Amino acid sequence: MPLHLIKLAVGCDSVKELKGWVAERMQTAKKKGLPQHHIHITRMVPKRDAEILAGGSLYWVIKGEIAAREKIIGIEPFRDKDGIGRCRIVMQPKVVSVSPRPMRPFQGWRYLTDDSVPPDLGKSAAGTIAAMPEPMRRELRDLGLL
Repeated sequence: MPLHLIKLAVGCDSVKELKGWVAERMQTAKKKGLPQHHIHITRMVPKRDAEILAGGSLYWVIKGEIAAREKIIGIEPFRDKDGIGRCRIVMQPKVVSVSPRPMRPFQGWRYLTDDSVPPDLGKSAAGTIAAMPEPMRRELRDLGLL
């Protein structure tokens, strides 16, 4: 059973914006001749990397909700130019919308077990829900209609 990570998408207001960020980074990587992977750098290295690499994803919390995920394909510890230990979380550059679920703020990342992840939204549902104005979608969710 894969293990997942969950992390806040700080400064991101929507899944659409996250997809835009990833697309922009992929264009930059392509221009530089780098691999087409989305990389997120974090301070701590996950200790349970084998479980994560067995099919885990990074779930993004956007504006207080688990809203999207990207499949993790690599975990690369390294030292930055100042000698501080860091970790590259390497992901497939495909952002998948998930059924929104409220999540309180936290620092860093957390593990998320496979039995507690929100389901992916189908293409038709993802387009419909993503097209809704954010306040409307949140209110519908709070009323139990989404």
